Amino acid sequence: MKYTLHQLEIFYKVSELQSVTKASEALFLTQPAVSIQLKNFQDQFQVPLFEVVGRKIYITEFGKEIAQAAEKILNEVNAINYKDLTFQGELAGKLKIAIVSTAKYVMPYFLTDFINQHKGVELSMDVTNKAEVVRSLENNEVDFAMVSTIPKHLKINRIQLMDNKLYLVGGKQHKLTGKGLTKKEFEKLPLIFREQGSATRNKMEYFIASNKISIYKKMELKSNEALKQAILADLGYSIMPLIGIKNELKNGDLQIIPVKNLPMTTNWNLIWLKSKNLSSIAKSFIDAINTNKDEIMKTRFNWFDEYL
Repeated sequence: MKYTLHQLEIFYKVSELQSVTKASEALFLTQPAVSIQLKNFQDQFQVPLFEVVGRKIYITEFGKEIAQAAEKILNEVNAINYKDLTFQGELAGKLKIAIVSTAKYVMPYFLTDFINQHKGVELSMDVTNKAEVVRSLENNEVDFAMVSTIPKHLKINRIQLMDNKLYLVGGKQHKLTGKGLTKKEFEKLPLIFREQGSATRNKMEYFIASNKISIYKKMELKSNEALKQAILADLGYSIMPLIGIKNELKNGDLQIIPVKNLPMTTNWNLIWLKSKNLSSIAKSFIDAINTNKDEIMKTRFNWFDEYL
């Protein structure tokens, strides 16, 4: 057998997250790259490591044992690397972050310089919905979380970053009249929602309830990418964060539809538990964010100004 540490890492992450898509996001790899390495890893075993049923991946009992062994191997290798770097006076260890799915368009830009400057820091980033992010933070499974809505039941510290603006979005088939939609016109739209537990869904439901809007027809999807594709296919409309539709707006495939009381504005926040015993890596990351956040927002997100 000639499997690599890289293949062990990929298989372990897939088994942990039960998803090739989530594993690729966490490892900052493309889905095809993860799939290819997963297949190459499987080819070295006579017994199946996983089964694919529909669009879901299921780890077999044999696969679970291999995943446990992979975790031990990776931890030992990381421990060796961390000790080497620590003795050289460098930051070394893991930085664990959980982010809501829309924050994948934001968080990487606040990580790039820090990760590049500290080669001994290993990043673990889980991309999921708000409910799971809050659960991970509450259970002390991560150092930080990025959310647009602060969990009120937790005692947290936070660094406020940039605005999160949500607009009504439709496909290019929608004919803009130059006027905002009336309430009656809005009520005729087929609406597409994110899944339960999503902060975007919560905001959309709040807008509908506070404006006493009756829903004509609705669909529910589990990711912003799926939601975008549905709108592009003219299946409906949705209230979406501006941060996730930059390219589609630029090329004209999606458009913002004016509606009274939109956009809704929240803020992206980096949060951590007040009771958290922060590692030296976590403390350094906080310092880096506080020092560089204004410059990052100015250089990376200046396109926001077009939609103010």
